Amino acid sequence: MNNIESSNYQKTILLVDPDLDYLEWATKHLSAKDVRILRSDDASKAEQVCKKTDIDLVIADMKLEPFDGIELLARLKATNANISIILTAGFPGTAQVIKASQAGALDILGKEALTFELRPAVESAFKSIDGKKNSEKPKTITNNSEGKISIIGVSKAFQDVFKLVGRVASTDAPVLIFGESGTGKELVAKAVHEYSNRKKNELVAINCGAIPENLLESELFGHEKGSFTGAAARRIGRFEQCDQGTLFLDEIGEMPLQVQVKLLRVLQEGTFSRVGSNETLKSDVRIVAATNKNLAQEVIAGNFREDLYYRLNVVELTIPPLRERKEDIPLLAEFFLQKLTRKNGMARICLSGEAARFLQEHNWPGNVRELENTIARSCALAASDTLLPQDIPIGIAIRKNISEASIFENLLELRTEGQCVITDFSHKMANYILDKNEGDLVATAREIGTTVKDLKLYLKY
Repeated sequence: MNNIESSNYQKTILLVDPDLDYLEWATKHLSAKDVRILRSDDASKAEQVCKKTDIDLVIADMKLEPFDGIELLARLKATNANISIILTAGFPGTAQVIKASQAGALDILGKEALTFELRPAVESAFKSIDGKKNSEKPKTITNNSEGKISIIGVSKAFQDVFKLVGRVASTDAPVLIFGESGTGKELVAKAVHEYSNRKKNELVAINCGAIPENLLESELFGHEKGSFTGAAARRIGRFEQCDQGTLFLDEIGEMPLQVQVKLLRVLQEGTFSRVGSNETLKSDVRIVAATNKNLAQEVIAGNFREDLYYRLNVVELTIPPLRERKEDIPLLAEFFLQKLTRKNGMARICLSGEAARFLQEHNWPGNVRELENTIARSCALAASDTLLPQDIPIGIAIRKNISEASIFENLLELRTEGQCVITDFSHKMANYILDKNEGDLVATAREIGTTVKDLKLYLKY
C-alpha cells in the first residue's frame, strides 16, 4: 500500500487495481496538492482501509481478488452509504453496468478512455461529494438479478443508457423510451423489467400501432361478454394479466386519444373498468412506454394528451441510433453471425477486419434491425468461413431505406425490362423474402418454390 501524502489535503482517493503500472499512472494523473491518494491491489485489503480511514472516493477495477469490484462496492456501501465509488473495466458489459449502477456506483468507465475521462469523472465526483456533505444520502437500491438480457454495446453513448437503467429499474417510476425504429427499444424495456423488483412477475408487451382503435381498449382493460359485437365471452385485459408486473406500451404515440384518457386514469388512480362493466378494478402495474415520435411535438399538434405525456415521461431514456455508436457494429455483426450460423446449422463464420470497417462506413438508417438483416444475407453469400466486404450485399432496400411495399412495387416494374432485369428481379426478390424469414434459408426456398441450392444462386447474382 503506497500513500501520496499532502500536508493540507481536502479529499482522499483510494485506487484499487491489480495492475501496479496502472496504479502508478493513475496516481500521477490525479495528483494534486489538496488530494491524498491511497492504493491497493487487493479488494479485501481495500475494504479494511475504508474501515480505518475516512475515504471520499474509491476508484476500483471490476476484476479484483478475492472478490470483484461490484462486491467491493456493495460491501463499502453497506458500511458507509456516503462513500462515492467509480468502477473501471476493460470493456464493461451491459449486465455489469446495470448492476454497478443499481448498487450505487457513481460512474462506470472503460479503461481505454481513462486518459480522457478519469480526471473529469473525479472532478464531477468531488462536486457531488461537496454538494451532499450536509444532506442525507438516499438508501442504496440492491438487486440480485442474474442479468439475462443480452444487449450488445460497449460505446459510451449506449452504456450511458444502461447506467440510467440501473439507477431507475428498481423504482416504480414510469419510463418513456425514445429512439428510431430498429434501435432496440423493446430490449431496453425488458432490461428495465428484469433488473426491477417486479422481475418474477409478467412483462407484457403491446404494440399500440398494430391493434385497431376499437380493439385496443379491450386489449388493455378487457371486456364483458356481449359488450360489443363479437364479444362472446368475458376477456381479461393486459392490466389484469400483469398485475405486480410491467406493461410495455410500444409505439405509444399511435394510441388514440380516447384510449389515452383511460390510460391516464390508471396512472393517476390505479383503477380501471372492463369494457361494458361498471365494476372498478385495481392493478399495480409499472408502465414502460416507447416511441419513435417526438411526443412533445405531438402534444403541440393535439395528437397526444399533455397530461399523459408528463405522467409517462417521469424517466426518459433515449436510445442512440447505430450511426452514433459505430464502435458497436463489429460486435453486433459477430453476434448475429454466430446466432444465424447456429440456427441454420452452418459452419462458424467470422467477420474479417475489412468487412468490419466496411460495415462501419455505412450509415444504417434502419439501425440494428437493418444490420441483422444484412448479416443474414451475408451468411448465405459467404464463400468461406471468413466474411469479406464482397460478401456483404448492401442493396437497394438498404441504400434507399424505403418500405417493403415500395421495394416490391419497384421490383415488379423491372420485369418488363428484359431477361437481364428479370434475373436482377429474382435476386432482389430472394433477398426480400430472406429478410422476411429472418435469414432462414429453408423457409425462404420453400416460399419461393425452389431448392436451397438454387436460392443461393439467386442470392449471389
